[in-house]
Amino acid sequence: MPNQDDLAVQYLDTSLSTFRSQKKLADRAMEQLDDAGLFWVPDPESNSIAIIAKHVAGNMISRWTDFLTTDGEKPNRNRDDEFVDGFTDKQQVLDLWEQGWNVLLATLSELTPDDLLRTVTIREEPHTVVQAIQRQISHYGYHVGQIVYAAKAYRSAQWNTLSIAKNASARFNASMKRS
Repeated sequence: MPNQDDLAVQYLDTSLSTFRSQKKLADRAMEQLDDAGLFWVPDPESNSIAIIAKHVAGNMISRWTDFLTTDGEKPNRNRDDEFVDGFTDKQQVLDLWEQGWNVLLATLSELTPDDLLRTVTIREEPHTVVQAIQRQISHYGYHVGQIVYAAKAYRSAQWNTLSIAKNASARFNASMKRS
């Protein structure tokens, strides 16, 4: 019979898998974009994919640096600046994006089952580690969805689907049964 440690290990593994899946989805969407697509803004009130990636990376670096010992909203974070485009090219965006993900994945990989019920703070609000992880899974999932949607809108008919193509569900389901 599984014990609490088994459940905790499963939770940490599943959380890592979920974050990696989110990253892969956004990466595959951004791979389909040229510089213009990464910086495209559908309307003046929207953010480009570059800005969304900058915000996500800034959030990750702040939240996951010294995760267990300092508030997740670091004093040096300038959240408002995350919504200002100061990039010169796509590579700058991708480098910052990778930096954020590296901090998150390294930190999460180091957590142990004993850490899950510890208290951390985000903007001085206490969270268990489980709550903080769930908060970030939800937050990053929201923004990954924005990235995919904007990339698809920009690419339009040239978009390469990241999941099951339209009108291909039956074929996909049949192939899964044969596996």
